[in-house]
Amino acid sequence: MECSFIDKDIMQRSLAHYDINPLYAYFSKYFGEKETERLFRMYNVGTAKKWDGSAVFWQVDVTGMVRGGKIMLYNKKTGRRVKEPIPHVCWVHSEMKLPDYHLQQCFFGEHLLPLYPEKKVFLVESEKTAMIASHFMPDMLWISTGEMLDCINEQAVSALAGRDVILMPNLGATAKWQEKLPLFTGVCRSVSVSTTLEEVATDDDRSKGLDIADFLMREDTPQVIFQKMLRNHASFRYLVEKLKLTLVEDE
Repeated sequence: MECSFIDKDIMQRSLAHYDINPLYAYFSKYFGEKETERLFRMYNVGTAKKWDGSAVFWQVDVTGMVRGGKIMLYNKKTGRRVKEPIPHVCWVHSEMKLPDYHLQQCFFGEHLLPLYPEKKVFLVESEKTAMIASHFMPDMLWISTGEMLDCINEQAVSALAGRDVILMPNLGATAKWQEKLPLFTGVCRSVSVSTTLEEVATDDDRSKGLDIADFLMREDTPQVIFQKMLRNHASFRYLVEKLKLTLVEDE
């Protein structure tokens, strides 16, 4: 079955009304409104009427076609997804009741690949994580599976042809991501699964399944955490030096 698409004008009209968007409010608290708007527009994150301003994570493929939009509600104080009393996640095509719509997902942020052909690509699980990591480490290109390992398939991986890719799973998910490596081999110029988080995490971190954004957004400033990881963990220091990663702080 052929992939369906959504009119790009629908996506563009959603890139507004950020004043009622809880995720936008959360980002603004930490990054400032100017940087938050830049990130939201860079990654095509809109605002939905559903649940009074939920975030819409648009999936735009490498050719610029809009594959779909995932609607999710976040708590503006914690930045966490609202999962009670229901998961608060749905899709734009379902809300619009588009007939005979066939969703074929691509990576969130995939549309950025042609814009930054030389950047090393980091693949993370959640859309929010990709955006947060992009703020702190913009030298790399951060994209997301949309929290679905099923999105990592032969068709999706083809968008990463010829790229240097590092997979960065949440804590506890490394083994599952390593099983996906064969899909990348022969397509990407290079690919590896980062174990950095596993090496620096505590048992409590692992029990919570934290990701790189959780480390960056802790109460300690990102610079403090970054320097601690550099000082205390040779593997993280090697990764930073090898990939020439830099940390960008708010002004």
